[in-house]
Amino acid sequence: MRYSLDLRHLKEKEIYPLGEDFRQKNRNEEEISFTNFYMQKNGEPLFGISGEFHFSRMVPERWEDALLKMKMGGINIVATYVLWIHHEEQEGVFRFEGRYDLRRFLRLCQKHGLYVILRVGPFCHGEVRNGGIPDWMYGKPFEVRSLDEGFLSHVRRLYSRIGQQAEGLFWKDGGPVIGVQLDNEYMASSAPWEMTAGTSNEWIPGGSDGEGYILRLRALAAECGLLPAFYTGTAWGGAPAPESILPLWGGYAFQPWLFYAPPGPEEHPATNGYVYQDYHHNGVACTDDFSPSYPPESRPYACCEMGGGMTCGYRYRFRLPFKSVDAMANIRLGSGCNFLGYYMFQGGSNPVGLHGTFMNEGQVPKISYDYQAALGEFGQLRESYQRLKSLHYFLRAFGDRLCRLQTVLPEGASKIDPKDSKTLRWAVRTDGRRGFLFLNNFQDHFELPDRREEEISLQLAEETLHWQLNLAAEENAILPFHFDMDGIELVKASAQPVTRTNAGGETTYVFLLPERMQGEFDFENGVRINGEDTSRYLCGQPLQAERFTVEKGEKRLQVLVLGRAPANNLYLLSGGRLALSSAALLEDENGLWLQSGETENLVHFYPAAGLTETKQIRHTAPMLAKFFESYQISIPPRKFSAALSQTAPFRYTVSVPEAVFEGVRDVRLQISYTGDTGSAFLGGRLVHDNFYNGGIWEIGLMDFREQLEREPLILCLSPLKKGAQVRVEAAMAARLEEAQSYEAKLQEVKLQPVYEIKIG
Repeated sequence: MRYSLDLRHLKEKEIYPLGEDFRQKNRNEEEISFTNFYMQKNGEPLFGISGEFHFSRMVPERWEDALLKMKMGGINIVATYVLWIHHEEQEGVFRFEGRYDLRRFLRLCQKHGLYVILRVGPFCHGEVRNGGIPDWMYGKPFEVRSLDEGFLSHVRRLYSRIGQQAEGLFWKDGGPVIGVQLDNEYMASSAPWEMTAGTSNEWIPGGSDGEGYILRLRALAAECGLLPAFYTGTAWGGAPAPESILPLWGGYAFQPWLFYAPPGPEEHPATNGYVYQDYHHNGVACTDDFSPSYPPESRPYACCEMGGGMTCGYRYRFRLPFKSVDAMANIRLGSGCNFLGYYMFQGGSNPVGLHGTFMNEGQVPKISYDYQAALGEFGQLRESYQRLKSLHYFLRAFGDRLCRLQTVLPEGASKIDPKDSKTLRWAVRTDGRRGFLFLNNFQDHFELPDRREEEISLQLAEETLHWQLNLAAEENAILPFHFDMDGIELVKASAQPVTRTNAGGETTYVFLLPERMQGEFDFENGVRINGEDTSRYLCGQPLQAERFTVEKGEKRLQVLVLGRAPANNLYLLSGGRLALSSAALLEDENGLWLQSGETENLVHFYPAAGLTETKQIRHTAPMLAKFFESYQISIPPRKFSAALSQTAPFRYTVSVPEAVFEGVRDVRLQISYTGDTGSAFLGGRLVHDNFYNGGIWEIGLMDFREQLEREPLILCLSPLKKGAQVRVEAAMAARLEEAQSYEAKLQEVKLQPVYEIKIG
């Protein structure tokens, strides 16, 4: 089909600073601030990429590994809940040690150059018991989430203790904490009251005191030493958004809460989360839940809860399509977002309370909070992590350009029905001359077809640009036009910019070629490509990696184009070096590390890395392309098997050899089964659980190493039940569940070592 958009009469966007509530300098006179359009550092646009990671939902021994992976994935801001019920489970007794050690976590973020947004509640939700408010608060003679002075006195005590933990670690002091979120979804949502029997479907209050409540929390936070560069608040669902608070948005296309209370829908509906909107123009109506209480152009459109994953609810089991995550990011960027925020980016595991209380809400697993996130609760790399890296590197390298550009939609773009498989979904961000063309071909709960020979025309003041495009199903793309490459103008391209590097002493621009797209580069007249007088370059197909040279006078640069699969393996290293590996690469002050479940791994470097060869690190002939330097990383395998014994129809013991933990980073128990739920016990204590959704249930065993050396793990499978009912017609209080059949099967249990080796 043919599509067009007239950009000849585009009105210039008014950009202005938001004022003192959104500006703060540190001891080095470095400033964090906001305009009505984007965040800034020292007066220049800074594209925030925030990933949610709840430190108290992970043992501290894993924190640094997780933070390094987030940083390698392009995250520059860590958002974390300080969950009240985790820290003051017993009234007046605070815990800030072990997995609750906020200060240690913040120092690790500081060590690795990551900014932090503290989400301090008092209400958080996050599938936590009572939304994070301790049980004992409900025995008080006042209502929670209110302006009652009794409630606020307890909030003041909580904030004071958080302030003590974070003292000296705010931006003004040279620390990493730049933001503080107050409450969560106030007057917009709540959480089940877990102290009840559950059958009554009771919920804790959502609040009713409007902006006054949020502003009072802001004042309390400041009194208690929580003094960030800016305060934030969630704005969806009609939540109050005072002028002194940065409103944050989000969106989930996979929504287990639709099925919490029966009868739920027969099937999950397709959502409009993958339809472009215009979130930063006054007077423009959006077809999703974006209905701000303020003029959209007066604040940046920023996110804190885009669906970076989603947990299974008991009544809604699904396997998250990982391509949904970068597609969501593409949609938000094309719709005007200048601050991405994923919930969750790093999964976790809920702690158990002091007296065996489970710290979650009843519709989700009691322990596991893996969330099918980009990084699993035990450090697993998901496809979403791999796909997001190249997008985040693009924002790191070129986000300052994107931040200044406004969204322009073709007519009817925001009103596309989610199940419309014919109309192409596209948007533009531009200043009227240069910009980016956004494409999306992913839809949740509905399959879109491959796009073939779609034609798009952009009418500019002095020319019309044309694209003829193919795009695979579930793929998305960001294509540049009038893109400056060190003084050489790329007029348009059918490839997505990723980064720019001067490593090796020569400038290289890196591009990603989305699946099924024909790579085409059209430069300004007067350039030479690979020594020839031509301004157009076409990539070969199928493409793994390709490089060409562009010259204009004395200016010369390389263009490196990667296919989607190699681009998913791309890592940006210090000094601008590039590395490609399907394994996890982590770089810290001690060098470059490879982490993998495989014993044979390939790593490709651009430019040459010159690694020291050992028995385990061997230089090989270029295996991806001649301009990469390739190494084979060989790790001596460690092969162990778990001793499995069935002790009852759906109950098993798993004994782990003591030696399995020697010389490895972790050992993941991989459980293949069918059934309803799975539970893992140690010493009679539930240590992990799983809602069956057809995937493999994984448990990181290093967390339980000492106990596993003394006793076996007990696996209990809850079966799927056909025709189940509880017989209650007997005399007395006799009740008995009966079913036509019980179906559960343990198919395989494997021990998967996770190896780690220093390679540079």
